[in-house]
This record gives sequence, structure tokens and C-alpha cells, in this order.
Amino acid sequence: MRKQVSVLGRQLQIGRIFSVRRQISCVAILGILCALFVGSPAEGAASELRDDSSPWGVATGAEWFSAFPIFNPLLKQAGVRWLRGFFEWQTIQPKQGYWNFALQDHLVKNARANNLHLVGTFAYLAPWASADGGTRKFPIKDIQFWRDYVTGMVKRYHSDIKYWEVWNEFNGGFAENGTPEIYAELVREASIAAKKIDPTVKIGMSVANFDVNFLDAAIKAGAANHFDYICIHPYEKLSALAHGGEPAFLAMAGTLRQMLASNQQPPNIPLWITEIGSQAPSTPNAAGDQLQATLLAKAYLLSIASGFERIFWFEARGPAHGNPADFGLLRADMTPRPSYEALKAMTEMLGPSPVTVGRLDLGDDSYAFVFEAQGKYVLSAWTTKKDGIDVTFAANVRVSDLKLNQQSLPEGKALHLTDEPRLILDVPAALVQEARSNKVKTPPSEIAYPHANEASAQLKTINIENGMTQISPETTIPESGARRTDISRRDGEGHYIYFLVDPQVVPFGVRDIRVTAIVRRLSQDRAAGLSVNYESQRGYVNTPYSDIPADDAWHEISWKITDASFVGAWGWNFRLNAISSPNDFLVKEVRLKINP
Repeated sequence: MRKQVSVLGRQLQIGRIFSVRRQISCVAILGILCALFVGSPAEGAASELRDDSSPWGVATGAEWFSAFPIFNPLLKQAGVRWLRGFFEWQTIQPKQGYWNFALQDHLVKNARANNLHLVGTFAYLAPWASADGGTRKFPIKDIQFWRDYVTGMVKRYHSDIKYWEVWNEFNGGFAENGTPEIYAELVREASIAAKKIDPTVKIGMSVANFDVNFLDAAIKAGAANHFDYICIHPYEKLSALAHGGEPAFLAMAGTLRQMLASNQQPPNIPLWITEIGSQAPSTPNAAGDQLQATLLAKAYLLSIASGFERIFWFEARGPAHGNPADFGLLRADMTPRPSYEALKAMTEMLGPSPVTVGRLDLGDDSYAFVFEAQGKYVLSAWTTKKDGIDVTFAANVRVSDLKLNQQSLPEGKALHLTDEPRLILDVPAALVQEARSNKVKTPPSEIAYPHANEASAQLKTINIENGMTQISPETTIPESGARRTDISRRDGEGHYIYFLVDPQVVPFGVRDIRVTAIVRRLSQDRAAGLSVNYESQRGYVNTPYSDIPADDAWHEISWKITDASFVGAWGWNFRLNAISSPNDFLVKEVRLKINP
């Protein structure tokens, strides 16, 4: 049944606003000079034209990066203001003492001509400076080589580039033998070297996915007070938006703030998302293309609303790597996907520098954010409810989809919301005021649980969840009022049952918890057992294996954990692990409790 939500009447349910996460500054990016300057990069005084407050960015990888002269003008047409792309150290300094800036100069000049601020990245190793003659393996032969590389880059480009990211996904496979201590040294030395050239330059720490624990470890290892902004690449958080993952996405900024505060770092350090993306089929496909466009819209809207200053969709074109799908806004032939049109629609409707006003309450599983855009107000709204909901307004409004198809909606006429965000113009003043009077709350979650230090999930055909969500329930099969593992599943994922705990229940810094699973065998003679993989300060680790008793009864199996560190780095906090179980088993309930 569709939900009827009256707006602005006295029965208004859309009128209660719970605020979106405070827009504490989360800066970090750099900039190319103005489009009028078309000479070679200058080495003079830095210009403020390297920077602006626009959140609209695009990142691009190596496979199609050489096509930037073609796609940069298209990004400009879509309203993009920031570009993250880089040539590696080995390209710019192939030999010690020899510099080849030709490609980077061309990139800087082209970005400037297209009004794109360029974000720099120090990466990876030059073969002559690495331990094995490659570009990814540590240790570096001499840290002075790194200092010289940073110095050379900033000296040449500081008039064009203000923001520099240290490495790309150091924790995610691009730094063999890398440790938080090594990364901290790279950050510290880059900051010292860069700021000797230009004190206004900003240095960013970066991680793959949402690996807050790695950032925490690197800060403790010596990066503290040597970085100016934080960069994350939360691909898993984006993927979860296809299954109602909005609360976890909105919680990211709050978790980062908690981590920074625990390390006595400035409370207003800017937060950026320098890569986020979702694949679409390489050839036109209505369903796949629309899903990518929907996820892109949610990525930008949720990020801006929760306090991220810059968001970079990955990527402009490709990479396909021979696969039937890729991440690009543009296909291989440079034709735009619906995701490109969605980005263009948002930049046109929200303007170059939207400011979050607040959030309207449409009820559970529904989202509505009010933005100020160049003196006007725009409401973005959607719901994850299967049948959608209907909303009405007590004034005439205009409604746009992600293709900029606009229609007038008369006062009192229902607007049917689905999972695809809609953009609403001429927002009634009373709604704007309600949003303005309800700024973002902390802690990240706004849900009040009966027992703040406990969470549970009863596993059924439709789970009953309290402070804990089963991620990817398709890895299990509903059976006998519970859920069964599926160890015969071809991709191997049937061995695992994934869970994400609300950060209000287990905030950053909580270590001592107990996880309990209520389980039974499928039959007495079919041996089975399990362990728990969980997030710790050392990454994901495993508990000892426990056998399920040989009978037909339900049994509670508990694990005491003393080194938890739940942030959802890869989209989940813990999982039941049946990889060593000879047979499937049933799980009726999973509980978590913080130990006193």
C-alpha cells in the first residue's frame, strides 16, 4: 500500500525534520588556475583560484586517463568543477635527477582551460627508488628520494594545485609490504617538504574503502598534525544503497569525526570522498544504466548532506579491462550514460555550491534533504520502500527527475516517490524553516534503541532487526523460521552471514563486546560449526571455531571479543563464518552486547 504523507497541513508528517549530519567542513582538493590562463604552469605565487566550494568532482584511473582532452570538456558541460587524476612518479621522474613534466603540464593546462580544479596525488614509487625495482613494493630505498619527488612536484605546480593526496589506496593493494608506520612517514615527509615550498598547500590522507582503522593507526604512528584533510573510497557503502544502506552511509562522517577526536586532531578537518562508483553494462541496458544513475545521485546527495565537502565519482570513462561492465560516466565511444545526465541534472538544479539546510521526516526508509542553491531551495527525496510512498505539498511545486524532465505539481496532488531521487523546486517556505531549525544531530544515528549497548537480528524470511542489519541476506536461505547457510553456493559467499551494527550501539573506540549466535544442526548426524570474522584494530580477524552440539536443539554459542573496532571498512562489521563447517546449519538469531 502506498503511504500518503500530507505536507504543511496540521497532519503533516513530512514537517518533522530530523537534521542531516552537520556540514563540518571537509575540504581537500586542489585547483587549477583560471581558464583564461593558457600558458605553461607558473612557479610564482599561489592563487586562490586553485580552490572553490563546489562538491562536484570526478576521478579517473589509468586505463583511459590519456583521453582527458576529450572527456574534460564533457565534464565541464556537466557542471563538474574538480578532477582527480595523476601521472605516476615513474612517468614524471623516470631516472633520478631527470624530470619529464610534459604529460603533467598538458593535463594542468587542459584542466585549467576547462575550469577544472586539479587534485594532485603523490604516487607510486619510481623503480629506481623502490626495494625491488618496481612501483608498489616497500621499503623505499631512501626517504630523501620521496622528499625530492614531492618538492619537485609542488615547486612546479603549486600555483595550479592546492590539494595533494598522499598515495592512492595505500591500504588496498597498491603498497606491498606497506604498514601504517610507512604510510605515516610518507604523509609526514610530504607535508613538511610541500609546505616548505608553499605553506598554503594542503595534504590529504587517503584509504581504500572506509578503512577508518587504518587512518587511526597511521595517525597514531606519526601522521598526526601533518595532514589537512581525509579522503575515503567507500565503494561498499555505495553498493549497500541498492539495499537500503542509507543509514550506514550517513553515519560515515560521524565515525570519522569520532576517530579524529580520539586522536586530538582538529574537529573541523575537511572530509572528502575521492573515489566512489558503481558499474554499468558496457552496452546500453535500461535497468543497469538506471541503477548506476540512481546510485550516483544518492552518492552526491547523501555525501553533501552528511558533511563531505568534495565527492569524486569514479570515473569519467571506463575502465572496462575487457569486462562487460565499467564505472564510467561515458562509454568507451564517449557517449554519455544516464549517470552523466543525472550528474548534469544535479549540478544544474543544485548549482555549483549547494549548502545543506536540513532533513524532512518522511517516515522510515525514506529520505528528504533541503539544500540552498544560489538563493533558492531544492528538496531531494526518495524512499527505499518496495511500493513507494505518496507525498503532497500545501503549495504548488515543480518536480524534476534525473533527466531534467520537469513537471508542475499542484497543491494537494500526490507525488509518488520511489528509489530514484526526485528534485523538487519552489519548496514551501515553512518546510525550509523547519529544515533550518533542525540541524544535524550527533551521534551519527538518530534512532533510539531500547537498550543502547545491545543489538540483535532475528533471521527469518523477513528479518526483525534492532540496531543490527544482515548485509547481503541472499547469501542465506530462509528455512524453518530461520536462515540456513548455503555452502554449495558457487561463489563461496554462502559460507558467510554478514552483519553491520549501528554506530550508535557500538561507537568508534568500543573494544569489549560479546557476539552470540543461536544455531542448530540440520540433523543430529550432520556435523556443523562456525567462527566469527570481525573488525579489529588489526583489520578483519577470526575467532576460534566452535562445533554445534549433535542434537536437534537450538544452542547459544558466544564469543567474547576484546579488540573490536567496528567501522564497516568493507561494508560489514562481523560475519558468521562457516568455511570450516562440513555441513550447512540454521541460524535463528544473532545478538551483540557491549561488555561492562
